[in-house]
Amino acid sequence: MRCYLHVYLLSTVFTFFFLLYVYSQLDSTLEDRDEWAGRWGRIAGRSSHEGGHALRKRPGVLGLRDREWGQNREKLSPATREPKNERSDLAVVACGPRLEETLTMLKSAILFSKKPLHFYIFAEDELHDGFRTALEMWPVAIRSKFTFTIYPIMFPEENASEWKKLFKPCASQRLFLPLILKQVDSLLYVDTDILFLRPVEDLWGLLSQFNASQLAAMAPEHEEPRIGWYNRFARHPYYGKTGVNSGVMLMNMTRIRERLFKNDMTAVALRWEEILMPLLQKYKLNITWGDQDLLNIIFHHNPESLYMFPCQWNYRPDHCIYGSNCQQAEEEGVFILHGNRGVYHNDKQPAFRAVYEAVKQYSFGENMETSLLQPLEAELQTTTQTYCGRSSHLFTKKLKESIRSV
Repeated sequence: MRCYLHVYLLSTVFTFFFLLYVYSQLDSTLEDRDEWAGRWGRIAGRSSHEGGHALRKRPGVLGLRDREWGQNREKLSPATREPKNERSDLAVVACGPRLEETLTMLKSAILFSKKPLHFYIFAEDELHDGFRTALEMWPVAIRSKFTFTIYPIMFPEENASEWKKLFKPCASQRLFLPLILKQVDSLLYVDTDILFLRPVEDLWGLLSQFNASQLAAMAPEHEEPRIGWYNRFARHPYYGKTGVNSGVMLMNMTRIRERLFKNDMTAVALRWEEILMPLLQKYKLNITWGDQDLLNIIFHHNPESLYMFPCQWNYRPDHCIYGSNCQQAEEEGVFILHGNRGVYHNDKQPAFRAVYEAVKQYSFGENMETSLLQPLEAELQTTTQTYCGRSSHLFTKKLKESIRSV
């Protein structure tokens, strides 16, 4: 009996030290991964306001919750493994006179979303107080639906001026979001001239449709090749038949940070942080649309990495200016309105401007049916002299559903 007891005790001690060894190796592995995550180097401007979290290697359906929402997570359902109140993370870059336009975009995101939102706002220093003051003045009931973090504009120090002047001021900031927000797993980037007509979480949910190789999602630049820009004028490689538009870009940033990308500069596949500057150096005399062109080049060589969502998730004047050419919007309505080319602020496309003004002028707490939808429908009736005005019923088709479901 005493012999068996000695054997049992020895076995217990051995098991203890073996488990201690395994845990020490696991901890070392995680430290190595964190060291890799931080090796991109210095960034021009101030450092990120976010705390560091270990990166996750799984697909980014769950995203990463910040402390505001992460302290009291619901117990995950064994069936879905998704939290009950999953948060959507949204990023925007604002420079110059874009404060009001960006606030209107954020307002549209809040109006219809039923799940929490976190806004990552990258802006020039002189805009920070304007954003903070405006967002903190929104009603308490609205403020409870979102959190936000404001960042300075940040580019790699050695090439900061070249990146900043590429295309529009600060537009290329979006290329560096996976490298700046290292703790964020998944992110929805949108331009400032975006208006949500459907809940943000509906687009966020497309992350669950990514296959094992896909790491980003965008819409085509054109549906109709006869009026396409890339297929007629581009002097560089581009994705698919008509290229992609980067104004609405859903990203699994963990995969972007980890992927090796094929390219036409070297036989060796490169990481995201290694490919950007060489691409700019090679094509800077041939690109017209700046960072969007660079994304087209990357996904031309890595088409398996891109998930394409249909045009009603990024509906622009090009989809109606020569007659309606977004079939999905004809069937289901417009989900996201993209007022590029300044159409929210000029008279070239009054139907687009009408939607922008309706959202901007709506006051939180008022009945959306009577204070937003009805005035908008009346104003759209005055725009039917234009092709986009004749298609404006597509702008309110999904909007009506979104308002009535809130």
